[in-house]
Amino acid sequence: MGRLVYSAITSLDGYTVDAEGHFDWSAPDAEVHAAVNELLAPVGTHLYGRGMYDVLVAWETMSTGPDQEPAVNEFARIWHAADKIVYSTTLAEVSSDRTRIERDFDPETVRDLVADGDVSIGGPTIAAHAFRAGIVDEVHLFVSPVVVGGGTRALPDDVRLDLDLVGERRFANGVVQLGYRVR
Repeated sequence: MGRLVYSAITSLDGYTVDAEGHFDWSAPDAEVHAAVNELLAPVGTHLYGRGMYDVLVAWETMSTGPDQEPAVNEFARIWHAADKIVYSTTLAEVSSDRTRIERDFDPETVRDLVADGDVSIGGPTIAAHAFRAGIVDEVHLFVSPVVVGGGTRALPDDVRLDLDLVGERRFANGVVQLGYRVR
């Protein structure tokens, strides 16, 4: 049995993008990127909302090699090795390997995926569906030392979760990783 793991890079006030849709403040340095890689390495399938997919699909053709940071090369390997499902009602086709489109979020289908191994869910809008369905097993937030004052919330407003802290880590750039297991 696997886990459904939600992870996000957030501002201190809980947003993944600011009110203008910018997230340049969230770019991970090498140390944070390595921690994200460590979290995602055991995951066989990544579930994305359309917005998150549009950002991450760049990894399909990202330049790798000795001129890149090791964490960048490692994430590219993780991206290419994983199956990806994009939830979208408007995306006509995908532009990455090992990727398919689903039009509707079905919690039972996701449970079946998790039965076969670890699955990550990325993008707060699609993750909200999983939170509401009660199928998220772990929450990992990388909290950036910035307050953006509004935007897209990392966690849904209409869900209550009781959590157990399973880990925390502080990085030199001021980011703090918080890991929780859902009770």
